[in-house]
Amino acid sequence: MYAKKTTKVIEKIRAVIGMEGQLSPSPFMNWLKPIAVAAKYGSLTFEYKIRKEMTNPMGHLHGGVIAGIMDDIVGATVYSLDKSDDFVTVNLSVDYFAPAMLGDTIHATTRVVKEGKTVINVECELWFPAKKRLLAKATSNLMRVK
Repeated sequence: MYAKKTTKVIEKIRAVIGMEGQLSPSPFMNWLKPIAVAAKYGSLTFEYKIRKEMTNPMGHLHGGVIAGIMDDIVGATVYSLDKSDDFVTVNLSVDYFAPAMLGDTIHATTRVVKEGKTVINVECELWFPAKKRLLAKATSNLMRVK
């Protein structure tokens, strides 16, 4: 649907695919340390390495960090659409399917489902790429603010 459209933000992300570094002016995103894997209009894929400070006392990736990763990449996806107004998260519904452990590498992939003028609906999935196993799935609505 969006494959041929691109934006300046998407081009900037494509320029740093595979590189470590700061993708964003967001301190939270930079704390997560994502590595860009793919970027096209309406979809981003970032890679994350699970660090100790991202885990719970059992050594699993903390559920709040999972939600934070998903909310952050969903926001980045909407930002990459290069809208003239800002958008904020209205809701984020996360389903958790499997644990991730310290040292694991996971991928988050987004897809814009509906791009309206006021509300944009986005899906996000977290995967273990090596195991081809779904870790979590989320849907989110973001609303335009002036």
